[in-house]
Amino acid sequence: MAGGLNSVGLAYAHDLGAETVQVFVANPRGWATPAGDPRQDEAFRAACADGAVPAYVHAPYLINFGSHTEATVEKSVASLRHSLRRGRAIGALGVVVHTGSATGGRERAVALEQVRERMLPLLDELTHDDDPYLLLEPTAGQGASLCSRVPDLGPYFEALDAHPKLGVCLDTCHVFAAGHDLTGPNGMHRTLDLLVDTVGTGRLKLIHANDSQDVVGAHKDRHANIGSGHIGEDPFRALMTHPATEGVPLVIETPGGKEGHTADVERLKKLRDG
Repeated sequence: MAGGLNSVGLAYAHDLGAETVQVFVANPRGWATPAGDPRQDEAFRAACADGAVPAYVHAPYLINFGSHTEATVEKSVASLRHSLRRGRAIGALGVVVHTGSATGGRERAVALEQVRERMLPLLDELTHDDDPYLLLEPTAGQGASLCSRVPDLGPYFEALDAHPKLGVCLDTCHVFAAGHDLTGPNGMHRTLDLLVDTVGTGRLKLIHANDSQDVVGAHKDRHANIGSGHIGEDPFRALMTHPATEGVPLVIETPGGKEGHTADVERLKKLRDG
């Protein structure tokens, strides 16, 4: 975002040899809802269209629709609405939001009812043909997480009436940290089969391809470069052979700066094309 979505953000993706891009449209660690620059928005949208580069927005990390604090919930509504509207302005196909947690010791069912009350109206606002999907990203399972293991997506989707504009962003590090062993001959495919069984076909819209610095089930969200963590390289090769991932873009959120990102993009392309 800093310096301009098109002039800086898309240029960075181009330098990596990336074929898709994920951006922030606000400070990811704050509540501000900046208006954006219409000229940058249009330039970004046009450049993505010209280059056939699908774009996605990641909503701020502070958003939590399961919070027991009304001020946090109100800010979450405003922040997510902003991300969805800005997503439409820049031509994004989806807006990723973390699924949150039940704070204050409240029961999961109570928190999910609040998710329904406050998030469903935002989904119902997505009435334009070019509105983005809202993509739920399960977390690594820290604290009172509302959705970390794949079956948790079932009640979350049910709370939101399996809205037609609802999708999933699956983070490989998160799902591994939550307890799904992606390693071995069938680990990745078993997890993806379970995802399809839980939310149905066509709901997986985006994948965050990240290795993990920690072992399976550690409930720690610490990303590693592709092939250098506890997931390893082979599961990412398997990821791209499952029917549910056909045509689904991969986004990396790995360490190492530009050098590390370039290497990860190249590695994933080789796994896909090899």
